Amino acid sequence: MRVVPSARPRKLAKVPFVELADGRVQGVVSSGSDIGRVYVSSVEAGTYAFSCSTNNNRPCGGAHGAFCNHIRALIGEAVLQYGAERVARYLKVDVFGEQADALGLTSAMTSTHPAQGDRSAAAQVFSRFLRHLAYLEFAPTTAPVPEMHWFPTTGAVA
Repeated sequence: MRVVPSARPRKLAKVPFVELADGRVQGVVSSGSDIGRVYVSSVEAGTYAFSCSTNNNRPCGGAHGAFCNHIRALIGEAVLQYGAERVARYLKVDVFGEQADALGLTSAMTSTHPAQGDRSAAAQVFSRFLRHLAYLEFAPTTAPVPEMHWFPTTGAVA
């Protein structure tokens, strides 16, 4: 498996896990108010249907009819990790020139008034995140570990 370097270093404290998978941009976002709570957020490619809930499947209070701050942070980190063009292509968002950034992508998607999506994938995304955290228990190595490609390639700090 080829490991793709980050477009730019990310700070992992706010969005420790983001991926382009299963036809969605999805990941885990830390709560702004409770250090022990995280949200599993996603945006579906093409329809931009969005979902945001806590790790124990309680709905996000800010995701009522529009993208919440967790989803906005997720899109921002996806752009940092993968680059705006790749995220736009994956989500099937038409943005051009100066709009090809996280704010432009978010604006283009929200202008379509997307529906709130299904939260059923949240458990799988959170489980994958926990599995990736298990790699922190391994001894350091310089050999590539393809499943850890979402960590920054340079020394970004939280």
